[in-house]
Amino acid sequence: MRKLPARYAGLVMPFLLSILMTFIVSLISTLRSVGLVDHFLQIWMGSWALSWVFAFPTLLMVLPLVRRMTSMLVEAPA
Repeated sequence: MRKLPARYAGLVMPFLLSILMTFIVSLISTLRSVGLVDHFLQIWMGSWALSWVFAFPTLLMVLPLVRRMTSMLVEAPA
C-alpha cells in the first residue's frame, strides 16, 4: 500500500484521533442517554457523525495551542 508523504502527518493524526475519540465518546454518551434500544446503531452513528463534524476542525484549531502548553509542562528531549 502506498503511503502519504510525511507533510500530511499534521492532518492525518488529528483526523484519525478525532474519528477514534468521537466514536468512543459518542458510544458511551448514547448508551447512557438512550440505553440499548431498537435502532441503537442508527442513533449512535448519527450522534457520532455530528460530533465528528465538530471535533475534527476543533482539533485542527487547538492542536498548536496544546503543543505549546505541552512544551511548557514537559522537558524537551536531549
